Amino acid sequence: MTTTAGRTAAAAAAIAERGAGTVSTEKGLITTVSSDWSRMSPVLQEKVPPGRYLADAVVRPATGQDVATILQVAFEHDVPVTPRGAGTGNYGQATPFDGGILLDLRGLTAISVDHSGRVNEDTVTTGAGARMTAIDKVLRAAGRDIWMYPSTKTSTLGGFVGGGSAGTGSIEHGTTSDGFVVAATVAPMDGSGELFTVTGEDLVPFVHTYGVTGVVVELEVRTDPARDWTAVYAAFDTYAELVAAHRSMLEVRPLPRLASGDEPALVPTLNAPVALDPTKFSLRVIAEASTSAQVASRVRAAGGDVVAELNDYAETDRLSGMSYNHPIWFLQRAYPERTWFHMETGGLPIWDDPEAVRACYDGPVHMHLEIFAHGPGAMVVAEYQGEQAMLDGIPKMEALGLGVHSPHQWYVDRSVGLAIETAKRTDPKGLLNPGKLTATPPVDTRVNIGVR
Repeated sequence: MTTTAGRTAAAAAAIAERGAGTVSTEKGLITTVSSDWSRMSPVLQEKVPPGRYLADAVVRPATGQDVATILQVAFEHDVPVTPRGAGTGNYGQATPFDGGILLDLRGLTAISVDHSGRVNEDTVTTGAGARMTAIDKVLRAAGRDIWMYPSTKTSTLGGFVGGGSAGTGSIEHGTTSDGFVVAATVAPMDGSGELFTVTGEDLVPFVHTYGVTGVVVELEVRTDPARDWTAVYAAFDTYAELVAAHRSMLEVRPLPRLASGDEPALVPTLNAPVALDPTKFSLRVIAEASTSAQVASRVRAAGGDVVAELNDYAETDRLSGMSYNHPIWFLQRAYPERTWFHMETGGLPIWDDPEAVRACYDGPVHMHLEIFAHGPGAMVVAEYQGEQAMLDGIPKMEALGLGVHSPHQWYVDRSVGLAIETAKRTDPKGLLNPGKLTATPPVDTRVNIGVR
């Protein structure tokens, strides 16, 4: 059989015969899992809209060995395989450009905090398909906190490590590349049908590389002793006051888990549990409960007011759901008649020279603030006037000293050279997540922030 669809059908039959996974060719399911949340990008909405690129079959394995077997069969039949978690990524990373098998990893849900064998007291080991919400629930019951989790907490751990980067907890612990991952079990696309485990520096080409170097089936990641967290809401009259309080959060000890800020244009769309004044600048902090007085004092010193302190742990999850790119999605949803885009940026001009940052784009420009381990970050939000106008803003921001990361293309942008070299061994036919790994992207719009 010479077509991808034909080869996929043969591979799917072999996979089913070997009992290595549940196989489906149901069109509705295929359409659903062949896209992700790249709908947030007007560029990707045009280039990779839902339904344009579809897998030929969906396979859901139940174990890591199932994954190894599936990849072995796919290798033998020359069938491309695109791995996927919960589909909450925003860059089109899980789009099956060449059809083939969409590998749905959500069946790999085991979570182990049994501190025996290789599992350390400060780690948790889970299947790649375990959702962060489930992991967090198990860990909290065991008296632990996971180091960090993404703003979409229903994401899978494998998806977060494979396609994400930072989130709640990143102020203290950095990104997924900064020691978060202790070990990973990987299934290669080399015909072996075997699994291997990587640790230490060997992890680099398997973190934030979208599965192009191998499919991660299990992860061991770091945790901390559980803390009592509180959700703090504060309001300010000016951007300068917001910035004064925002930057002072780096002086709170222990460090907050999250510190998000928004300008008034973004505030009315937030799904906060308390009333937020739409004329005010909003600061929202997940702080250790013992530091709430410190946080409140710094808010007042900057000229602001504490609106609420909510000590329910579930409220910290709600607050986290208003971080990173989520306010942009809320804005897009609230004003569908206008097309908004955002650029992810980092650097002191966000705090010190906001007007220069806003001047990088025409029209109304708003900023959603975060704190990374290395300093301030912002989602710079503007009205979309075409891809080129959007790209033209990148060198302007870089000239200000900002790092820029664009969420408007799907290419692997971290450790690219090492990923290419690794894939020569782990994916010699180039069948894993095709179209995502290249040394020369057609449109180079991604420059990592703080990535070494």
